[in-house]
Amino acid sequence: MAQMIRDREPTSHAPARASMLQHQEYRSISVVPAPRRIDRSNRSLIASFGYAFSGLWYLLRTQRNAQIHVLIGSCAVALGGFLHLERWEWLALVLMIVVVLAAEGANTAVEAAVDVATEQFHPLARIAKDVAAGTVLICAMAAVIVGCVIFIPHLWPLIVGLYGSL
Repeated sequence: MAQMIRDREPTSHAPARASMLQHQEYRSISVVPAPRRIDRSNRSLIASFGYAFSGLWYLLRTQRNAQIHVLIGSCAVALGGFLHLERWEWLALVLMIVVVLAAEGANTAVEAAVDVATEQFHPLARIAKDVAAGTVLICAMAAVIVGCVIFIPHLWPLIVGLYGSL
């Protein structure tokens, strides 16, 4: 009897069921890509650097926040040179500048990828963009804290000396 009922089902559902079964089978099978041969030519290496510099140029040319971070980082480096920072202070300063710019680059990449993936508003797209932007904010706040730890001990005697003589 069950066989007869299955045979009587309209054929319009058959493609949908087949598609659903294929989708379930696809999800249960892990697909492992074949290993690629590593291109070790100098031309490929130079091209990779070209792509990286192109990405950096895009970041600095089109992203206002990245430009602001570069300006603030440059001011911090100039102030560090004026104050004759110690080696560990330079290390912390440069590391924080790089972390903020790397986070800004990752944020730009996430935004571009989300924009390519969907043209319509989607809550997950918004979450991806907001989390990426929040990551930049966390890194920038950490950079401000590290900057204060580095610069305030050097600037405090200058400030006290300047205002103490008034």
